[in-house]
Amino acid sequence: MKKNFTLLLFLLVSATSWAQIPTGYYNSATGNGYALKTQLSAIITAGHTDQGYSGLWSLYANNNAFHDIYDENDGTIYDIYSEKPNTNDPYNFTPIANQCGNYSGEGDCYNREHLVPQSFFDDYAVDPMKNDPFHVVPSDGKVNGDRGNLPFGKVASVNYTSLNGSKRGANTMNSFSNYNGIVFEPIDEFKGDIARAFFYFATRYEDLIDNFYNAADPATCQARNMFDGSTDKVFSDNFILLLIKWHKQDPVSAKEIAQNNAIYNFQGNRNPFIDNPNYVCLIWSSFCDTVDTLSSDNFTFENSVSIYPNPAINNEVSIASEIELKSITVFNLNGQIVQEIKNPTPVTNSSYKINNLPSGFYLIQLASENALTTKKIMVN
Repeated sequence: MKKNFTLLLFLLVSATSWAQIPTGYYNSATGNGYALKTQLSAIITAGHTDQGYSGLWSLYANNNAFHDIYDENDGTIYDIYSEKPNTNDPYNFTPIANQCGNYSGEGDCYNREHLVPQSFFDDYAVDPMKNDPFHVVPSDGKVNGDRGNLPFGKVASVNYTSLNGSKRGANTMNSFSNYNGIVFEPIDEFKGDIARAFFYFATRYEDLIDNFYNAADPATCQARNMFDGSTDKVFSDNFILLLIKWHKQDPVSAKEIAQNNAIYNFQGNRNPFIDNPNYVCLIWSSFCDTVDTLSSDNFTFENSVSIYPNPAINNEVSIASEIELKSITVFNLNGQIVQEIKNPTPVTNSSYKINNLPSGFYLIQLASENALTTKKIMVN
């Protein structure tokens, strides 16, 4: 979560966070790549004492790290789906008094959100995964239900928005995700928090995580596309690129530091990716390099292409691109492919054309040799 702090506060928070890491805690984490991940897994598993599912209520209610001491500083439950940093929240939850319970709308009550959906693991290894506050966070009950077990992603077309701006809708098809389905997108201030929760989960439970993805079951694969069935890399290529992008764009916050320390006192282990964010790229190094390349290439590519006219007329549009296109893919707002053109032939040296488009809204994914960008158009 990105916040604006004075230099003094930043130094105080940083010093406090490092001071509370037990001396020698990470001494045995000496490798790199997936060997380092296994070493970290041993460290954070050995000290982990499961406090049970009901223990989460106590943690949320009785520890200030889970209250709003960061923005309004009003002591209410700090919820990633209702909090609006730097402005007034749409509603607030009082610890204990506003625990769910039943709910019918946003703001009724808060419950326990499994960032890695419980349905992924409740058939074979419920505890301690179900009860681990590093990925089970307080959240608005209604928004939690509206997310369900959807993967996280970048929403291209919105079909639902929470009151703090979290979104659900068709996925954006680009280098960071080729998933053709509905995803859930938190606001930018919490994307890094969620990414580091997933990195923790992949590390703490690496010996159990191969069951999350069953290639023989298409329905399971679709629902659990974030995972690839491995115990080392753990995530699908595109999803790990997205997580690393979020991790880099939204650095560790004071809220994460405080909660890391609180959870250590609660259950005896830590999130190493909060203590040392560099662990991410020491483990998934090739993917970090790819993210850096894609981010640079995509910025250049994004600013070198345009689609016109928009809205389109006569059921066709032209694409001006200074960079040679390798593919043009047209999606409807349900994420279905309407047209796909491989190695398109330019009308001129820098112009391409798409025709026979029925009236409606579309997402057009343009791919060069090294980058992707997606544009939204309307056809009258």
